[in-house]
Amino acid sequence: MNSTEERDRPVRELLGVPDFLRLWLAGGAGNAMRWLELLASSLFAFEVTGSAFAVAIVVATRQLPQFAFGAFAGAVSEAVNRKLIVVLAMLVPAIVSSLVALLAATGHLALWHIAMANLVSGIFWATEMSTRRRMVGEVAGPHRIVNAIALDSATNAATRMVGPLLGGIAFEWLGMQGAYAITALVQAGGALAMSRLTHTQITRRLALASLPAEIAEGLRFARTRPTIVLVFGITIVVNAFAFSYSGLVSPLGLGVFGVSPALVGLLAAGEPLGAFLGGALMAAGLLRVDRRLLFAGGAALFFVALIVMALSPSYWLALSVLIIGGFGTAGFSNMQTTLMLTEAPASMRSRLMGIVTVCIGTGPLGVLAAGALARELGPRDAVLVMASLGLLATAVLSAVLRRR
Repeated sequence: MNSTEERDRPVRELLGVPDFLRLWLAGGAGNAMRWLELLASSLFAFEVTGSAFAVAIVVATRQLPQFAFGAFAGAVSEAVNRKLIVVLAMLVPAIVSSLVALLAATGHLALWHIAMANLVSGIFWATEMSTRRRMVGEVAGPHRIVNAIALDSATNAATRMVGPLLGGIAFEWLGMQGAYAITALVQAGGALAMSRLTHTQITRRLALASLPAEIAEGLRFARTRPTIVLVFGITIVVNAFAFSYSGLVSPLGLGVFGVSPALVGLLAAGEPLGAFLGGALMAAGLLRVDRRLLFAGGAALFFVALIVMALSPSYWLALSVLIIGGFGTAGFSNMQTTLMLTEAPASMRSRLMGIVTVCIGTGPLGVLAAGALARELGPRDAVLVMASLGLLATAVLSAVLRRR
């Protein structure tokens, strides 16, 4: 067997497992539709209001539930069947998207409808890390977990690339009704596919009163593991200070660079394209670096790319730099899950992944902060300030936890 076949074998083995294939495809399709809706809703908000801060609010409503409900979602998924949670996480947003498409088609769609739709769908998005992402690792098995998470991370990056591209094109050609009709159909199909998944899980009676104590137990355990603390800390910093740029993509593209909605979608797809390429290298086993270094170093590379992008004089240079930064987010996102699944015992994984979701959920706070800065300083300077603060915080956290 030649070296190319050796590298490709782990991926072929994973895709040969029917349940893994179902989780992978349904998760990829669902995530693509989330990002499609996020860009379409931000374009709609900017066209209606002309305000970067209004766009930030609309984007934040989709992501804020991760902060509010992520930890509880993790604790609940220890007791409730995770397959049921994943099916509902695709079925309910499909219904919500259908309602938005109907309102748009009849000419009754208002900005508050979009905000409410993002909020409801975002509540179910908050279950992603502690349910479907955990199931991906479980189905793959301990010996293939790194390759499985790398493949899923690369796919997630691809969906963050394809989703905004489709969102910009669909918004420009089909309007809000067409964009949301597409997402409703795809998410409903994903729910149907997931309903056929074979998933064995030992469940227990859900005791809502005990959930805070279970979350606290997970936090106490995490304090004993510097690597887990590193994951929590840098996840907060990256989502609050780096990914906050996502709320300013439409103002940057339409207002600063003066490009079409389709090219705004391409700009939003730049970082995910780099993340997809980097994730593919890791899934194939071609990139082997110390896991903690890859996690923190990837975050730092992304911050540097955002700083350069904010200073860029042209659209195409900004796009190129974001693609390079995506290689950093590939290392960050892949190791984020891998480190949690390898450092935590099985009995605590969903709880700790739920806490990671809360850390990710700080992103909307960063989006709102970036939006407020953009209102005062403009989108360029807002990204520059947020990225510079994030790079400093990443360096400090890494240094402190390395000493521990």
